[in-house]
Amino acid sequence: MKTLYLDCGMGAAGDMLTAALLELTEDPEAVLAEMNALGIPGVQIQKESAVKCGITGTHIHVLVNGEEEDEHMHEHHHHDHDHEHEHEHEHEHEHEHEHHHHEHEHDHEHEHGHHHHHSGMHDIEHIVTGHMHLPEAVQKDVMAVYGLIAEAESHAHGMPVSEIHFHEVGTMDAIADVSMVCYLLHKLNPAQIIASPVHVGAGTVRCAHGILPVPAPATAYILKDVPIYGGKIQSELCTPTGAALLKHFVTRFGDMPMMQVEKIGYGMGHKDFERANCVRAFWGETEAQGQDEVLELSCNVDDMTAEEIGFAMDRLFDGGALDVFTQPIGMKKSRPGTLISVLCHAEQKDALVRLLFQHTTTIGVREAALQRYTLDRTQEVLETPCGDVRVKRSSGYGVERAKLEYDDLARIAKEQGLSLRELREKLK
Repeated sequence: MKTLYLDCGMGAAGDMLTAALLELTEDPEAVLAEMNALGIPGVQIQKESAVKCGITGTHIHVLVNGEEEDEHMHEHHHHDHDHEHEHEHEHEHEHEHEHHHHEHEHDHEHEHGHHHHHSGMHDIEHIVTGHMHLPEAVQKDVMAVYGLIAEAESHAHGMPVSEIHFHEVGTMDAIADVSMVCYLLHKLNPAQIIASPVHVGAGTVRCAHGILPVPAPATAYILKDVPIYGGKIQSELCTPTGAALLKHFVTRFGDMPMMQVEKIGYGMGHKDFERANCVRAFWGETEAQGQDEVLELSCNVDDMTAEEIGFAMDRLFDGGALDVFTQPIGMKKSRPGTLISVLCHAEQKDALVRLLFQHTTTIGVREAALQRYTLDRTQEVLETPCGDVRVKRSSGYGVERAKLEYDDLARIAKEQGLSLRELREKLK
């Protein structure tokens, strides 16, 4: 299956991921032109070759109204908050705009026909869905990534997501970073994305709120349940935006699988270290995942309502379960009960056991190892007159199958007042 492996040995930032993925495309110049045609208000994207430790890769530059947003522009636009010095923190990517988030409002004119201040989630969505020419699936990915950042900021600042106002993350260059990565992954359409453990750096970082430890609180929150390490480099290597992109898209974190590599992309950071400052993206084929080992976690309950069981199932899926299902059973004292079963990979086991104890009334959880045989699965997006529809394709063991995504069909059917059968016939 088509596999993307991301080497995050020097962390990750939006521009570095963009540059690495762009190098994997068939015609980077043509794809760059496509990205410049997405209609990101006031934004022009440029690329250039860069060399780190003798390795040649790509730098991405985002120009906003003809200028590259840096610390000087942010000092100019946000001088009323008196942080002339606040963008001097150690940051190997020199992407200060990806890190600082404020609960204060920052009025910023983006000059795309009329003036807004774009700072909250609603404002970000207004730009992404109202001003940019992105496929619907890419719009959803962009907003999901921003949702992770907003949730992290909400936790860090102790306030509701609705009150979170972004600073640099809300500016057009950062919207471009997130949108470009989402767009490139939409075009590449890997069957799976695997990433190495993430090098987050060490030391401290200076921001508008003061001196913070690395990884910064928002980055650390986003990277919960992700393998990370610090190392000796005294710099912030992984930005909140880079962390959110990894968290949203990566199928699993771990060692590089056995793969036949077809292309390697190098996305360069701006600072120089003893180690090449880049994200490496490997593109190639891995063997079909026809057989693997999974764990089955199970427990019996006889004192939970149907609503409580449904809520627990949702939380288990959110926690990384491959599948959750229930069966009616007879228990001691002739009581009817429910058998709750959870399928997962070994790395999710501990988190799911905790969730089972947290959200069910059980006092014991069983574990069994199972061999699983699966078809090779891919997903693509079809652009139809009715809107974008995801298609799941499965193949292997001499069979091929295709299935339209129910959620997309249900949404379109509701919008057009059709039954599912009528819509399927129309799409044929």
